[in-house]
Amino acid sequence: MDGNGRWAQERGLPRLAGHEQGSKSIRACVEAAIEAGVEIVTLYAFSAENWKRPAAEVAGLMLLLERFLDEKLAEMQKEGVRLLAIGRTSQLPGACQRKLQQAIAQTAQNTRLTVILALSYSGRLEIVDAVKSLLSDVQSGKLTPEQIDPDVFSQHLYTAGFPDPDLLIRTSGEMRLSNFLLWQLSYTEIHVTPKYWPDFGKADFHAALKEFASRSRRYGGV
Repeated sequence: MDGNGRWAQERGLPRLAGHEQGSKSIRACVEAAIEAGVEIVTLYAFSAENWKRPAAEVAGLMLLLERFLDEKLAEMQKEGVRLLAIGRTSQLPGACQRKLQQAIAQTAQNTRLTVILALSYSGRLEIVDAVKSLLSDVQSGKLTPEQIDPDVFSQHLYTAGFPDPDLLIRTSGEMRLSNFLLWQLSYTEIHVTPKYWPDFGKADFHAALKEFASRSRRYGGV
């Protein structure tokens, strides 16, 4: 979800105003996903690298996350949305962790759409954590090195139990993965739009799905 800060700066607003506007795009895209029958949406909300941003911006983002969870919980329940999170969420402030876990627990039985928030997330750190988990299983005798294959490795990622993404939507015209789901995106189709995330709405989401549907996915075959 890229371009919040630039969206705000181009309008002479503080960067946090862009993040606030961007949160409205989350609602629009969740609604569009439900309309289209999408089962899982993963939102790259806060990367591990984002901790390097100015302290005031980071603090504002954490407060925005808390407010989002407070305001959207009842709506998620009503719409049948299950919330999950991936990343090193233990690095989040205590209040954020509590509200996040509360929302995850209260929406656990919802089945219409799963929304996964990537928070304090890094694709490289996810792979490192998976390697550590595999080493632990080998050392404890649960696994032998010979048993490790791509499927076994995938079960040690944060996204264990979920399919790899079919489509990656990249806003603001950026042409890079930015350390997002590096293992899982191996054969994911990519849709890049010049629109900043705060300007990305339902019509844009449906347009991305329409373009995706027109592509031929061969997974290395003919």
